[in-house]
This record gives sequence, C-alpha cells and structure tokens, in this order.
Amino acid sequence: MTALPGPIALVHEWFTPRSVGGAELVVREFDRLLGSLGRAPDLFALVDGESRRPASWLHGRPVTTSFIQRLPWGRSHVQQYLPLLPLAIEQLDLAGYPLVLSSSHLVAKGVLTSPDQLHVSYVHTPVRYAWDQMHPYLARSALARGPLGPLVRLQLHQLRQWDLLSAQRPDELVANSNFTARRIQHYWRRRAHVLHPPVAVERFRWHAPRDDIYLSLCRLVPNKRVDLVVQAFNATGLPLVVIGDGPERRRLEAMAGASIRFLGRCSDAESSAWLERCRAYVYAGLEDFGIAPLEAMAAGAPVIAYGAGGLLDSVRCLAGGAANPTGLLFPEQTAASLADALRHFEAAALWRQLPAEAQRQWAENFGPDRFRLRLARLLERCWQRHGERLGRQAPAPPAASSPAGWLDSGDIGSGDMGSGASGSAYGPVPLA
Repeated sequence: MTALPGPIALVHEWFTPRSVGGAELVVREFDRLLGSLGRAPDLFALVDGESRRPASWLHGRPVTTSFIQRLPWGRSHVQQYLPLLPLAIEQLDLAGYPLVLSSSHLVAKGVLTSPDQLHVSYVHTPVRYAWDQMHPYLARSALARGPLGPLVRLQLHQLRQWDLLSAQRPDELVANSNFTARRIQHYWRRRAHVLHPPVAVERFRWHAPRDDIYLSLCRLVPNKRVDLVVQAFNATGLPLVVIGDGPERRRLEAMAGASIRFLGRCSDAESSAWLERCRAYVYAGLEDFGIAPLEAMAAGAPVIAYGAGGLLDSVRCLAGGAANPTGLLFPEQTAASLADALRHFEAAALWRQLPAEAQRQWAENFGPDRFRLRLARLLERCWQRHGERLGRQAPAPPAASSPAGWLDSGDIGSGDMGSGASGSAYGPVPLA
C-alpha cells in the first residue's frame, strides 16, 4: 500500500462508557489499522470519559477534547449541550495534520481543515432527528410539546442548516451502507463511498444446538419498533425472548402476551448465548446499517427483518430467490406483515433451508479484518486523489491491491456483498 502521511488526526464525537456501539467499533478499527501501519493517530473528541477507565481500549491514550469537557456534566451528558456542539467541534485545532479522519453521526464531520489537508469522514448517518425523523421526534418529545416547543423547532432548523454546510467540508465521504449513501445524496447533495462497519464475528459460536424460540435483542426505544414485534408474536403465539432495556420497556411488557419473556439488560456473554441458540433473530426497525442482525448471523441464526434500509446490504432474502440466503425480509413495517412472515417461516420450516454454518460464512465478510483491508484501500485511493487535486505527482497504488475503476463500481449487487439493493454513486469498497 502507498505510504500514508503523518501525523494523522482521528476525530470522534465523544468517548463515553455509556456510548459503545457501531460508531465506536469503527473508530477502534481505524486506530488499529493506522497503528499497524506505523501511523498511530492523535485522538480528538468533544469529550472523553474513557481514557482513564482501565478496562477501555483507550486507557492511557491522550485525547484532545473541546470546552464541553469542562462544562457541568459535559463528560457524562454531552448531548444536553446540543446547541453548542457545532461550535465546539470547530474549536479543535487540527493544523499540522496532513490527513484528518472523522467518525461522524452528528458533528465530527464539521471540523475545520485547510485545502492542503485531506479530510475523510466516515458517516454513520445524517442526523435523523433533524431530517426525516424530525416530526416523529417532535411528537414523542415532551419538551417540544410544551412552551419551549418553538425554541426546539428553531434549534433543529439551525442544526439542519449547519449540518448541510458542514457536510461540504470533508474532501471524501464514506457511508456505512447504501441506504446511508442515498440519504447523504438526498440531504447533502454529496456522493459517498460505501464501507460497511466491522462486526465482531469471532465472539460467537455458530454450531450450538438451536431452540424453538425467537429472539429480539436491541435497545427498547421507539425507533427500534419492538412494539411491532410484540404485536406480531401476540398474534402468532410463537415464543419470543426480548433482551434489552429502555424507556419503552414498561409499555411493551404491558402489551405482551404469555408467549413473550423480557430479560432486561444482559451481559455480552448472555446475549451471545441467546443468539447462538435461537431459531431466528427478529427485527422490525429501519436501520442505517444494523450490526445486531449480522451478529445473529455470526452466531448461526437466520434473520427475520423489515426489508428496507441498511439491512438490504446484509440480509439476503430467501423469498426473493437470493443465492445463499440468510433470512426472510417482510415488505411492510407493520405487525401484520411480520406475523405473516413468521407464519410462513414456521409452516415451511424455513430454518432448515438456512443452515447455521452458511450464516456464519456470510457474516465473516463483515469481520474486522475485511473492514481494515477495505479501509486501507480506500485511504490509499483517497490520498492519491488528493495529490492529484493539489497537482502533485502521487505514487501509483499497486495494481493488485486497487483494481481500476473500483471507485465507480456501481450497485452493491455488482460487488462482493449485499442483496442487490441499489448502490451509491461510488459503490462499495471491494475485497480482492
């Protein structure tokens, strides 16, 4: 691979113990890749509550933070300062870094760089509650329904303006799915490469005996639509185990029938054990990508999910005639549509057509090693393009590692991954 410049800045929104998810996994793999290339990055974030925690991968690492770190409860409740976050991210001084990488689901993409710097931003999603999910968000928000409602709407309006403005700052955008890439195109009028986030497939065993129970594992918040899952299992009477906690739990338990068990928050080991033994993992939400369904496949479990969003990149539908299918996608985001899929799954014993080993083999395409390989190729190509924009003669990448035309490879269906959903303008980053 062509040598990357140094030093390198890696920007993330926040490092907090309460926020460990797909975005944090991406940042960790960025850090691992750069470290393996002898280019360990300098870390920047709005706040840092992790580097002093002995169990954290960040323990002992210096992290440059913003003024939010010094505000009351800023480190533990950074999102309460939402109106200040655009200002705060712009105060991070990144001068002297030829290459800036950001992991952004809110404001990290908005850091200020010069024309001589290359800024590559990995975008997990344009801010949902400022764009397509604004009206559902306002309907659920007690604050927005009260006297401060006009102020909340004004703040979201200003956030949309800044979000669009700041989205023009990175030189290259990378989306976590084709769905996210289409949202980027729609709201920001920018094209994005597609690089799926890493999934820790090695955590799971795929060969454990399966039980005749179905599993829902996610945070119990409105957008996950666990209410539709509960209603569908009430209608079918099939056994369901729900793992997770959140503000929706009390309401969901009140509406659940006798065939549904709630286990609350479980450890990683307990959650993995349930994924390894369930008949299928069930999900009704609309995801930008969706790591939990792929974790289920890594554990050998097929997926029954709403057929839209980022899951079109990862779940290959049995009913759609996909080669080597990994699950069943229902067409409408309703309890009735899910219930029909469950009845069909049971009546035809479809799990017998979805063997656990095949699920695991597919999930391994999304493992951390594959992610780092694709990321290395992407950064190499972006650095070359940056040199061309500046009129410099950049070293040509090795022919074997960067096939000609991969930046414009079209639909994800023409690449090595996905179910045939329409792709972004750039297409997915391929594997050899």
